[in-house]
Amino acid sequence: MGFEKAAIPIEKPEEFGVLQAAIERVFRPESTRKFLMRIAGRSVRIRDFDGVLANQCIEHVDSGLQQSGKTAKGIYDALPLSDQGQMREFYLSKLEQVDKETRYKFKKLYQYY
Repeated sequence: MGFEKAAIPIEKPEEFGVLQAAIERVFRPESTRKFLMRIAGRSVRIRDFDGVLANQCIEHVDSGLQQSGKTAKGIYDALPLSDQGQMREFYLSKLEQVDKETRYKFKKLYQYY
């Protein structure tokens, strides 16, 4: 029997959707390298979602979020804990979908230490 994701409903779908869309945009092929360079420049661990939010790595790359005047951390903090957990899971899943060439270039970020 394989792993099945629990079906937990999103409590704040509008806020969740805004942050989810911003994360999807920073993981587009044309934005990923800039996003990873921002993380590396801030000395943030790539899997530390709270650190990524605190250092405004998403806003720096995603012009849509910049123009809205909102911060990724502000949106994330407004979510209930169950939504926050799902957002962290979504971020980590997008992180693992980065192409092999880019992952190799940023292998120090992807290493566990």
